[in-house]
Amino acid sequence: METYETLLATIALMMGTAWASGINLYAVLLVLGWGGAAGHITLPAELTVLQDPLVIGAAGVMYFIEFFVDKIPGMDSMWDSIHTFIRIPAGAMLAAGAVGDVTPALEIAAGVLGGGIAATTHATKAGARLLINTSPEPVSNWSASLTGDALVFSGLWAALKYPEVFLVLFAVFLLVSIWLLPRLWRFIKIVFAKVGRILGLAQASPNEDANISVAETSSDRQLSALERLQQLREKGMLTEQEFEEHKISILKGNSK
Repeated sequence: METYETLLATIALMMGTAWASGINLYAVLLVLGWGGAAGHITLPAELTVLQDPLVIGAAGVMYFIEFFVDKIPGMDSMWDSIHTFIRIPAGAMLAAGAVGDVTPALEIAAGVLGGGIAATTHATKAGARLLINTSPEPVSNWSASLTGDALVFSGLWAALKYPEVFLVLFAVFLLVSIWLLPRLWRFIKIVFAKVGRILGLAQASPNEDANISVAETSSDRQLSALERLQQLREKGMLTEQEFEEHKISILKGNSK
């Protein structure tokens, strides 16, 4: 029974650190380092280095910076882009260290899983924040950032105190991410394509050009028809009721 509980706790710690690293790596380092140094958490020997005051201090400074940067629209997505090269490798290293002193093959396997989990979490967060950034108001950014911080702290707490509960919630997260990521990716491609066209770095596809041309031609025809209709009404050749009927007909014809 004790072996089963130890195994469960190890798996939860491995998954939890990798999962949380994809959201906010510095919060993970701060929680593990401070918790281990204060005696609230018993870390595997490979992760005891996180208890060093220098590591705790560095993690605290970086968490302080990310806390504010992550709440500025646009800056948060730039921060996420840079941390693609930081969160994923760190998540792999933390997952490998969480399994403790085991065979090299098992450590490598844990690192691969941890890297994949951190990449999934990071992609989900970055894609969601890019979607939120299309809204001009900053409240949604603040709410999303605070929610992310709360998820990291509560998720790590659950992984350390209630590993069974965390693993169930983690499985739910994976299912949601599998469903959500393809949709976020399609949206991200649309956003980047629009930005590229605005900056002149990309051109619209022939189909898009054709659609725009058709729409512009239709609008021109509608405007000309409405102008002629207005002239007929001013000359007294149409009553007010006839004018309104023809105008509605023109507008409806353009919307089809």
